[in-house]
Amino acid sequence: MGEEKSEGKLSSMFRALKSRNYKLFFVGQGISLIGTWMQQIALSWLVYRLTDSVFLLGAVTFSSQIPSFLLGPFAGVAADKFDRHKVLLVTQTLSMLQASTLAVLVLTETIEIWHVLALSAVLGIINAFDISTRQAFVFELVEKRENISNAIALNSSMFNMARLVGPTIAGLIIAVVGEGICILINALSYIAVLASLLLMRLKPFERVAQQRKAWQSLKDGFQYAFGFPPIRALILIVALLSLFGMPFSVLLPVFARDILHGGANTLGYLMGASGFGALAGAMFLAQRKSVLGLGKIIVGMMVLFGSSLIAFSFSTMLVLSLMLMLFSGFGMIVSMASCNTLLQTIVDDDKRGRVMSLYATAFMGMAPIGSMLAGAVAEHVGVGYTLAGCGLLCALSIVPFAVSLPRLRQMVWPIYERLGIVPEIATGLQSASNLTAPPEKR
Repeated sequence: MGEEKSEGKLSSMFRALKSRNYKLFFVGQGISLIGTWMQQIALSWLVYRLTDSVFLLGAVTFSSQIPSFLLGPFAGVAADKFDRHKVLLVTQTLSMLQASTLAVLVLTETIEIWHVLALSAVLGIINAFDISTRQAFVFELVEKRENISNAIALNSSMFNMARLVGPTIAGLIIAVVGEGICILINALSYIAVLASLLLMRLKPFERVAQQRKAWQSLKDGFQYAFGFPPIRALILIVALLSLFGMPFSVLLPVFARDILHGGANTLGYLMGASGFGALAGAMFLAQRKSVLGLGKIIVGMMVLFGSSLIAFSFSTMLVLSLMLMLFSGFGMIVSMASCNTLLQTIVDDDKRGRVMSLYATAFMGMAPIGSMLAGAVAEHVGVGYTLAGCGLLCALSIVPFAVSLPRLRQMVWPIYERLGIVPEIATGLQSASNLTAPPEKR
């Protein structure tokens, strides 16, 4: 009995993989993301090795992510208008070319900082269209709507498994043969995701007749997202988490080398610990069968994330730092993926691409601003106090959301009833007072 129950729970945790197209997507993206994390670690270490500048570390992140802030909303319009499968084939091919160019420059030892900045900006432009399209495309790959939240949670698991494996491998490779091989491996990893996209069996794309022009469509998306308080609140949480929380990854090379007195492998271990915590958080979400109650979890996880960053900023012991990175990774991914799950659950299908582009804009667009600010501040007050301040602001930023939870829950309740989410587990839970959280997304 116990074994059957355990097997049933395990099967439920991976239920979205029963969809053939999603399984292909999961495998291809998983391989490619390992390469992506390897390149990120290699670039961070390369820039800090060449320049010894915390500010330039922030500048590289800024150049790679600011295009998402500027182009993200327009990319959302494209995600609702064009064949998402073809858009992803184009963006992944261009990403492979970008990584290949970077690998050649590093391996031939002709790389300069302006090359890194320029190619990072190119990748940022590609990602602006790739991320919002990919977020909306997942919805097409899962036949049963009730498995969408599980698919999103598995996406987070895949992303963070890659974040656990990629940096750890990268740290060891950099220590032995340098950064160029890591970037080359990333270029080759795109073959896997391109193959998975080409093997999918999808329904023929049907272009929806657009009565409105792109600008009007964009305006409608903004009005819809920011006119409905639950969606607006979730996007704001993601923006604040990215603004105050994401800069920690930019500062990690400084902690690894100058505070913990390690090398590239130390940086890999720190990122790996964060990835392990995030993977645990994603699996925690994957085993949940409903979005109900995730609002409270978002509040708790934001506080955990902020507190972990504060404690990490004062740590000088590697073991303690690794443990705190694990907690920070757990809190970060549960907060982010929960917001994503809630958005995917309550958004109207015909506006999904535009809303998810705003999510991507908040996630990818605010991080570069935070990275630049953190890099500039760290040059004057040090990385320790800078990261402590980021953690404090991250924990405090969730307070308005916590206060407004009961009101937001009342607004999304009719949507849950319409989608049939409430009856799933409504027995004994009809007392709305216990559900002080808006739906979340996985």
